Amino acid sequence: MTYTSFVDVLLIATRGEEILLARRANTGYSDGLWNLPSGKLESDEDLEAAMIREAHEEVGIQLSRKDIRMVAALHLRAPEGQGRVGFFFHADKWIGEPFNAEPHKCSDLRWFHREEIPADTVPYTRAGLELFWRDEHFGLSGWPAPADFVS
Repeated sequence: MTYTSFVDVLLIATRGEEILLARRANTGYSDGLWNLPSGKLESDEDLEAAMIREAHEEVGIQLSRKDIRMVAALHLRAPEGQGRVGFFFHADKWIGEPFNAEPHKCSDLRWFHREEIPADTVPYTRAGLELFWRDEHFGLSGWPAPADFVS
């Protein structure tokens, strides 16, 4: 069987030691939980273009390719079994002030100190942030413990 996976882009927008998070609402996925501004790759765009588009759609900021850096990739197996690959991009420069540009999908937008990330944060987001803070560039989540060798 051919394997397919969703491809997500997630923005780690930082302001000093603070991280921008959005509270999901009315989406059917992790509603009520805090999440990084994020979205899915579309068929006609590359990863950087997707991140730039999603940042503008969700939090109203303009990013440029030179101001974003892919910092981690996470291969996730969601509880329902669907695979996802998330590419986490870091930015600390942009044009505009972040605001809730999708109030029909987001009930709140806030800056949190990295030591005060809420307990009710999407696990996918938390895993990506932990990779970023440890300066690790790849992680697995939700998969059985990997063997050292695959035959």
